Amino acid sequence: MTNTPSQDILQEMAAALRQQIEGFQPTVQAVEVGTVIEVGDGIARASGLANVKMSELVEFESGVAGIAFNLEVDNVGIIVAGDYTAIEEGDTVRGTGRIVSVPVGKNLLGRVVNALGQPIDGKGPIAVEKYRPIERIAPGVIDRQNVDTPVQTGLKPVDAMIPIGRGQRELIIGDRQTGKTAIALDTIINQKGKDLLCIYVAIGQRRAQIAQVVATLERYGALEHTIVVVASASEPAALQYIAPYAGCAMGEEFMEQGLDALIIYDDLTKHAWAYRQVSLLLRRPPGREAYPGDIFYLHSRLLERAARLNAERGGGSLTALPIVETQLGDIATYIPTNVISITDGQIYLEGDLFNAGIRPAINVGISVSRVGGDAQTKAMKQVAGELRLEMAQFRELAAFAQFGSDLDEATLRRLERGQRLTEILKQPQYEPMSLEDQVMIIYAGTHGYCDPVPENRIRQYEQDMLSFMHTQHPEIGADIAARKEITAETEAQLQAALEEFGKMWVAA
Repeated sequence: MTNTPSQDILQEMAAALRQQIEGFQPTVQAVEVGTVIEVGDGIARASGLANVKMSELVEFESGVAGIAFNLEVDNVGIIVAGDYTAIEEGDTVRGTGRIVSVPVGKNLLGRVVNALGQPIDGKGPIAVEKYRPIERIAPGVIDRQNVDTPVQTGLKPVDAMIPIGRGQRELIIGDRQTGKTAIALDTIINQKGKDLLCIYVAIGQRRAQIAQVVATLERYGALEHTIVVVASASEPAALQYIAPYAGCAMGEEFMEQGLDALIIYDDLTKHAWAYRQVSLLLRRPPGREAYPGDIFYLHSRLLERAARLNAERGGGSLTALPIVETQLGDIATYIPTNVISITDGQIYLEGDLFNAGIRPAINVGISVSRVGGDAQTKAMKQVAGELRLEMAQFRELAAFAQFGSDLDEATLRRLERGQRLTEILKQPQYEPMSLEDQVMIIYAGTHGYCDPVPENRIRQYEQDMLSFMHTQHPEIGADIAARKEITAETEAQLQAALEEFGKMWVAA
């Protein structure tokens, strides 16, 4: 009796199946698994997970990620980096064996990502080149070199009197609504077409505010050289806590490739609040102002990662501009004093100056850069020394002049020049200025060319003078930009041009 075609097919399938079963080699894979014993307020505790590591990424049954934060004797405290309401007691939680890491590389430029490096700007997925752990030990002393290359912010008072160098950590501090973020954004906008890549980390801000920042960067063509890392106020405290470290890892990748990067943490006050929240929920012992005992280490290990590497390590740099918010101008509270002691200087913004129309509202008396003139070009150094002296004398005389009415002529002249220099140092937002333009207008102010100009016309004088220089004497600005110094020949040309313009302006 012969088989029908259908029986032949069945026999062939059975034989193929038998062959596959016989050839199967089972693989055994050990997976670190635990059980959720408690969950709530963005925190979960799990039993098991015996070999989980500190800051290891874990995954819950619902697909939500978490970070191992407290390693205790009989359980693991996990901060949930997502919607904790999807997790229930009894759910399994699996260790991934991977320390929290984020995607890094140039493909992230021009994108808005969350604290885990996932795109949230609706522009599609990012082609990931590599990942880096968010926590890393800062480069050692031997790996670093002197900070001597300037970060041009485009802001006259900063570049002239509080210079920032590549690899420095300069704190921007002040009350809310005094223009802290404006200084950071102007600095990013000023890097357009230059060699400094930027990372802006928004921590605990309203989404509308962050959208405004992104729109501003896009409008001024600055988003293409910037990565925006977002952990908004509506996101879990866990994501707000890891956001600055994620941004720092992205910046370190550029630094180690020999490139220069700038990172802005906006702001570390809200970062400290987020860390306090998760620490208290995990029953870590509270200290001063209910912050945990390691709050200083929280920021020091972050800011110490900003560095300028030596030539053997590629010569790249990461410059940090942390922002800290004060209450009623009090810089002696816990978080501000901590961060001031970690950083290499601070730019202090004052509400009274802001309300008086002096913007940027920088108090140049108590603002300081501990790198100083090392981070300035020679041209800026040549004009900034005199400006600093004039402004210091003006502040002293202005305080004294409040009490006396009979002032001699020399004192009046100094006061009037100080008032004009104060006007020169004012600058509208989103209008960063090139090095050569800054040098020329400060030179005009400190050498008396602005003295005949009425105080309320200084802004107009500045615009007209720079326009005259660009059209009639472009070689002066070009020479300062190329040489980065004012030679005797250029100074003579600049003086002649300023005198020529002064006569024209007065006549007009």
